Amino acid sequence: MAELLTIDEALRRIKEHAQLLAVETVAVSDAAGRVLREPALSRVDLPPFASSAMDGFAVRADETPGELSVAFRVAAGSSEAQSLPVGVAAGIATGAAVPEGADAVVPVERTADHGHRVEIPEPAASGQHVRPRGGDVRVGDVVAESGTRLGAAQIGALSAVGVAEVRCSVRPRVAVLATGSELQPAGELLAHGQIYESNRAMIAAALRTVGADVELLPVVDDDEPAHRVALEQGLAADVLVTSGGVSMGPHDLVRRVAAGLGVEEVFWGVAVKPGKPLSFGVRGATMIFGLPGNPVSALVGALVFVRPALLARQGATIVDPQYEYGRVVSTLRRNPQRDEFVRARRVVRDDGVMLDPVSGQDSHMIVRAAAASALIHVPRGDGELTAATPARYLRLE
Repeated sequence: MAELLTIDEALRRIKEHAQLLAVETVAVSDAAGRVLREPALSRVDLPPFASSAMDGFAVRADETPGELSVAFRVAAGSSEAQSLPVGVAAGIATGAAVPEGADAVVPVERTADHGHRVEIPEPAASGQHVRPRGGDVRVGDVVAESGTRLGAAQIGALSAVGVAEVRCSVRPRVAVLATGSELQPAGELLAHGQIYESNRAMIAAALRTVGADVELLPVVDDDEPAHRVALEQGLAADVLVTSGGVSMGPHDLVRRVAAGLGVEEVFWGVAVKPGKPLSFGVRGATMIFGLPGNPVSALVGALVFVRPALLARQGATIVDPQYEYGRVVSTLRRNPQRDEFVRARRVVRDDGVMLDPVSGQDSHMIVRAAAASALIHVPRGDGELTAATPARYLRLE
């Protein structure tokens, strides 16, 4: 094996080969998780009128304190524009339009409401409890930039400013293929030497969280013609992800067969544990990731390398894995040659996030990983990672 790439160098090469996907128009109500390819602009001032932040009375501030007659009452949603005569107040609901002439709202709990008259014992300040027109955003302002991945807050903001449709990247089409004659579907009886296939559903779950439209291809036996047919089918997608068959054994056929189908291998091998024998190549615009067959190795590869590729193809501004920081419960020794990802439980305490490694860190122990909620990144080098220094981690959710 050639010199192993660092995680950062592998990600750099992956992003260099990530061609942008096409653009389509998407209803805002269906756009959660999608990536904007054009800025989304506000269609209105928000609020579109000066509105009350409280239930109370709209007044002229310089006419308080005192007792004022109540000229009328304004409900939220009332379409009738009204002006406030001098020397009077108007009852007003939260969100209702402040009458022209009023410059303050006095909360109802700071008044004595007598129906047609109201006592206001304390002076009001101009602008008090009034939301000014355009105080949140002005018409034509950018609400969400190109490259934004739309979440609940962005969907709410776009809906609030009258945006009904947005221009987004199409969802990346991802084909997931597992290789290995020993693999059997769940529910079948296992013969000697067989195991249940778990990687396809796991990889699909990891990739759907970044907007992928995933197709699970049938499991392929360790047979070269069968590999050729399956890989050719998978290469019709935007991204093909395989698991198993990328090491150096006699039944590791993926890289050789892929090369025969015109795949240009960009790299093979990353200085990471688990997941070292990861391969990445391209054929035209299609990206192909060969993940190791051990389930935890495949999981790390999907989270650390494949998800960034999918985000890059969609034009997302934030592409690389998003690490958070905590402290380890027990000391972790660093590996001089490779970065390591250690499965751990994430525990939130008053003094911060604590990361408690689970027992059983071998790359085949996927059931042990089910108890984990974080992957601790232990950078390669000498020494140890202790509770005295911050530790980077990725959430497992």
